[in-house]
Amino acid sequence: MEIQNKRISDSEFNKIREEVLRQWPTGKEVDFDDAIKYHKSLPDNKIFSKKLIDAKEKGITLIQPRAGVALLKEHIELLTYLQDKGEADLLPTTIDSYTRQNRYEEAENGIRESIKANRSLLNGFPAVNHGVHSCRQLIDSLNIPVQVRHGTPDARLLTEITYAGGFTSYEGGGISYNLPYAKNVPMERTIKDWQYVDRLTGIYEEAGVSINREPYGPLTGTLVPPCISHSVAIIEALLAAEQGVKNITVGYGQCGNLVQDVAAIRALEDLTNEYMHKSGYDDVIITTVFHQWMGGFPQDEAKAFGVISWGSATAALSKATKVIVKTPHEAAGVPTMEANAQGLRCTKQVISMLSDQVCTASNLAEEKEIICAETRCIVDKCFELGNGDIAVGAVRAVQAGVIDIPFAPSRFNAGKMLPARDNDGAIRMLEIGNIPFTQDLIDFNRSKIEKRAQAENRKASFQMVIDDVYAISKGRLVGRPKA
Repeated sequence: MEIQNKRISDSEFNKIREEVLRQWPTGKEVDFDDAIKYHKSLPDNKIFSKKLIDAKEKGITLIQPRAGVALLKEHIELLTYLQDKGEADLLPTTIDSYTRQNRYEEAENGIRESIKANRSLLNGFPAVNHGVHSCRQLIDSLNIPVQVRHGTPDARLLTEITYAGGFTSYEGGGISYNLPYAKNVPMERTIKDWQYVDRLTGIYEEAGVSINREPYGPLTGTLVPPCISHSVAIIEALLAAEQGVKNITVGYGQCGNLVQDVAAIRALEDLTNEYMHKSGYDDVIITTVFHQWMGGFPQDEAKAFGVISWGSATAALSKATKVIVKTPHEAAGVPTMEANAQGLRCTKQVISMLSDQVCTASNLAEEKEIICAETRCIVDKCFELGNGDIAVGAVRAVQAGVIDIPFAPSRFNAGKMLPARDNDGAIRMLEIGNIPFTQDLIDFNRSKIEKRAQAENRKASFQMVIDDVYAISKGRLVGRPKA
């Protein structure tokens, strides 16, 4: 399959669109002109891009949960509760796993069984099955903007249904919703399918409806070095901009070291703007999202609130445009709506207290410089591998291990790079793999890991990685050996 970073022509798009809308009966409900009319009828308080722009201009951090259940009535009740009792600024609709794999018949069965059981038997909202009109009922029932959050390699029909249904923000991308989520899906396939998603977003933009797009920042969510997630975010932002997307939120998952995390968010926005301007996309608005800790949580709720509070403080001090909030039930499974609201209120309290404070750590500039240098090594190599085409370069970079996501399930991911924490808890690379760092960056990472090894009186090894994966759930950041 041939791909290139070139805007899809109208004729090609419309040909693909006919096939996409036939994938499930609710595709017949999509009427583009009617969808534009509906979006233009929405008040500003329901439009994601406008709320993000306002927050960016004011320098405030918005809060957003994760949430989704099988049935429309219960999903409306859940999001209304998080809006009113959780004090959320933005809302999600998390999509169920069957829909993420385009298994709409099984999602339909899940809806039927959920009705019988009088409780959700799906781990999200099957928007494709519910269709355009039900999505609009959801949007009409709420007072703040709603985003689609999922994890779908081929999200084309889901995009059509939810855009026509009035959602004003959409998460994901051809790399971030492939390598961390799928085992056997080729990179060429997902980049091409997500070019369709971005072109559809661009078509809405050209009709006067701005829909926010958000690459998925945390990737696998465990010990991901900032330069890896930043590179993916920048590439997906560039691919989106080529298709006409004008409002993009790039994201990053909390690593736990305050200085590294604050530096990472600031570097991410600067780097994304840098590559946007280099590529000629000067009219794209870039905002940022910080994801609270995505790894293992303590089972004790009080301790879980400690993890949430630390993520909240970091989001506030980094001046991220928004923060994705976790719950005190993370270790137990699907949270109650009450627990979800508690996580939101905890986050809002901390962010409000820190809203006027600035992080001025002495080594902040140095850490940001390191992150920028590492990220440029990867992104520039992607351009080189693609002979200037970032779509081609991204595919070849994954094949070469230039983009290498830790613990990704995809068989196309190299899996040669291994992360571990340094002695201060920042994420470094224990094994560089084929990441195209300069020698000084290789030496920097090795020296940081070796310093920790010396402090712990043990050899730098894979055991450090294992210890770090479980550390926060056990009450620490760095996985130190038992004395």
